[in-house]
Amino acid sequence: MLAAAGPPSHEMPIDQARAAHVAESEELSGPPEPVAEARDVHIPGPGGELRLRVLRPEGDRPLPVIAYLHGGGWALGSVDSFETPMRALANASGAVVAGVDYRLAPEHRFPAALNDTLAALRWLAEAAGEVGGDAERLAVAGDSAGGNLAAVAALKLRGDVRLRMQALIYPVVDSGVNTPSYREFGERYGLTAAGMRRFWDLYLDGGDGARADASPLRCADLSGAPPAYVLTADHDVLRDEGEAYAAALERAGVPVTLKRWPGTIHGFWRWLASTDAARAAIADAGGALCRALA
Repeated sequence: MLAAAGPPSHEMPIDQARAAHVAESEELSGPPEPVAEARDVHIPGPGGELRLRVLRPEGDRPLPVIAYLHGGGWALGSVDSFETPMRALANASGAVVAGVDYRLAPEHRFPAALNDTLAALRWLAEAAGEVGGDAERLAVAGDSAGGNLAAVAALKLRGDVRLRMQALIYPVVDSGVNTPSYREFGERYGLTAAGMRRFWDLYLDGGDGARADASPLRCADLSGAPPAYVLTADHDVLRDEGEAYAAALERAGVPVTLKRWPGTIHGFWRWLASTDAARAAIADAGGALCRALA
């Protein structure tokens, strides 16, 4: 099983936690794969200009498009520190990946990141051609806190933007921080229970975490959500809530593929230089997205 190293993020000031995240990404993610095109696009956002990192694989245009929301507890990370897994996903799926550089907490609290996500998806639905994409073949994906943003956006855009799939990688979907996996893996497995509580506090700033815009597992009606691919890590505090969300979607009539990745902890998705599990998981998710977007 993968092991975590270094002090937990909740013990660091936010600036140090961000620097540690970047250092970890450089060490464990490794060099990014080549793609046919990599560029930044700036679009209007609710808080000003919003940056998208556009990664296009080889293939004849127009290609499908995946809006990608990076993890980091809504407070860490960027499209720069997640470029390696985003490039790998673009190549694995055969789709343009548009990474959304959403605003981070605590400088920008809930719902800033969600509003940026919604703005990016609406722009891609209207202007996918500007990134070499096909607006009729659009999906959303994200890991951890990014999986939260992807899941909430997929619900809020029902009837507005057609999404072919939502790919949720060990997503945060409930603010309760009280499942059995929190008790079993709350320490010594990378993301800790205390760390997740801190991220929720930074994001919500005293707001109501039970509302569906923050905790999609608590949404009363999940029907009509796009088909879902949900991946969980088997030694992760978020495992149980991710699997509960997959089950809830299924009960609501949403087609779901659920994969629990063996021998992994939270964060493994982006550690391509350190574990074969990362590349295998991205290949599996990419294949599911490719089929959904065909």
